[in-house]
Amino acid sequence: MLISRRDFARASLLTGLGTALPAWPRQPVARRANPIVEGWYADPESRVFPTGPGGDGKPTYWIYPTYSAPYDRQLHLDAFSSPDLITWTKHPRILEAANVRWARRAMWAPTILHTGAWYYLIFSANDIQNDSQPGGLGVARSRRPEGPFEDVLGRPLIDTFHNGAQPIDPFVFEDGDGTIYLTYGGWRHCNIVRLAPDLSALRPFDDGTTFKEITPQGYVEGSWMLVKDGKYYFMWSEGGWTGPNYAVAYAVASSPLGPFARAGRILQQDPAVATGAGHHSVLRSPRSGRYYIVYHRRPLGQTDRNARVVCIDELRFTASGAIEPVVITTAGVERDPAGQVQAADYTITPL
Repeated sequence: MLISRRDFARASLLTGLGTALPAWPRQPVARRANPIVEGWYADPESRVFPTGPGGDGKPTYWIYPTYSAPYDRQLHLDAFSSPDLITWTKHPRILEAANVRWARRAMWAPTILHTGAWYYLIFSANDIQNDSQPGGLGVARSRRPEGPFEDVLGRPLIDTFHNGAQPIDPFVFEDGDGTIYLTYGGWRHCNIVRLAPDLSALRPFDDGTTFKEITPQGYVEGSWMLVKDGKYYFMWSEGGWTGPNYAVAYAVASSPLGPFARAGRILQQDPAVATGAGHHSVLRSPRSGRYYIVYHRRPLGQTDRNARVVCIDELRFTASGAIEPVVITTAGVERDPAGQVQAADYTITPL
């Protein structure tokens, strides 16, 4: 779409005054093909934070994935940032096992929350198989989204099995009333807990319980909660993560505690594009209002279980509020800046 020099001057003035211009279209040709970053990564946690690297004060997209490698080599976490979903910057080793005295292996599937002056990163470590093994879910924090993050407790926040849920795959979110919830769990069980404001302790529910099971039909691991139009969309991964049939399904409830009745699958393999599509998160653009699903998948021809890459495709809803099945693509998504419209978002008509 072309605009005149006069209109561009007006746009520049309004942008300088801090006025958003959502009605003016972007260039449709700017895209980032899938996968969006180089290297083997999985379990991507995505967020929009009010600042970019170095505290620049510009709204920025962030992704915190698992470094996809054999468990004994999963000893650090990286992050990626982008102003527009197109250009991604790697921030290596934001947290390392060497700085977490109880972590030995299998650092994976982080989740992050910005509250107050801190960014809190909750992560899995050690892949414990029973209550006698050290490990579980830890908490680290940093003043900046790119880290470095430091272990807060010197021990796991959750280090034992409750309701049959392995303490892995956390997801943290702050509800509209200020309550901070954490969902987590593997081995086909999912729990929800309440956290203290500094995320360093569990807060019992009003009935005195601490761990509530909210497992829906088909749940395996990788929980995520999306709140939209007063509804809680609980999402998870099912199937085996090492195979081609890994997928994402969802349920809807009026409370984060459920009950959640399965609604159906929304993300799965396309044998013409990729296999093993799962363990996702969801972004909402603060400028366009579009929703995006960020997930990992296995490129065609790859059989190694750790050969996983991070991709983004659009997530759409029907008029009734149902989530439409996601079309996984190689083309990826168009540029969608997280912040104000910039001159680079327009093509100018020469005089």
